[in-house]
Amino acid sequence: MTAEHVLDDRPLDPVRHLANKVPEVTVYFWIIKVLTTGMGETASDLLARTLGPIPAVALGGLALAASLAIQFTRRRYVAWAYWTAVVMVSVFGTMAADVLHVGLGVPYVVSAPAFLAVLAAVFVLWYVSERTLSIHTIQTRRREAFYWAAVLATFALGTAAGDLTATVGFGYLGSVVLFAVGICMPALAHRFGAMGAVTAFWTAYVITRPLGASLADWMALGHSRGALGLGLAPVTLAWTAAIIGFVGYLGACLSNGQAGRWL
Repeated sequence: MTAEHVLDDRPLDPVRHLANKVPEVTVYFWIIKVLTTGMGETASDLLARTLGPIPAVALGGLALAASLAIQFTRRRYVAWAYWTAVVMVSVFGTMAADVLHVGLGVPYVVSAPAFLAVLAAVFVLWYVSERTLSIHTIQTRRREAFYWAAVLATFALGTAAGDLTATVGFGYLGSVVLFAVGICMPALAHRFGAMGAVTAFWTAYVITRPLGASLADWMALGHSRGALGLGLAPVTLAWTAAIIGFVGYLGACLSNGQAGRWL
């Protein structure tokens, strides 16, 4: 089963040029998506510890606004602009979930359903306005605004869900296994006709967040917390380097007219 079948039922096109503001959903899309979630998790924690929570949130908010402003000014999908915005959404989405839990004392068992309700509201408003939630149709400013609102909500929801499972007995490694299995479910459900293409895509998209964040936490945090203890800074830098490498490769493919090639 190819990555395309997770998204829709259109026939395989070996060279399909991008017509909207988001990338094609290939295996590279999912790899980079998971990398951005993990990098956002550790980068958020690193910034909070280095600068303090309030300056970190302010800096994250400004960086998010700047990256989205750049993304909205592009007239087509540009790899570095799109994935920079995703990284900033990841960092700020993590901060939003952490502020509720650490700063305001809201338990994850409350914040996770709250973020789920926010995401559901975004989807309802998006569908009522546009009659579609497909990412193949992100060709207007309004649809792009709905898209990024949904992306931000998925990151906040995924952060809260991942931290919830890690603190209720699964631990970080157990959470990695749980969400790795979970992300296969929508693909299988769609493959056997039990879930629509758009629903399967967004379900998998949400699960990438706790999967990547749990994996990064397991690598970065201390042994006392059941993790490898590699440190926040080394893990953040390593995952950032991996993101840059993959995005650079996609950018080169796009320049060569091969970005739409399926694997």
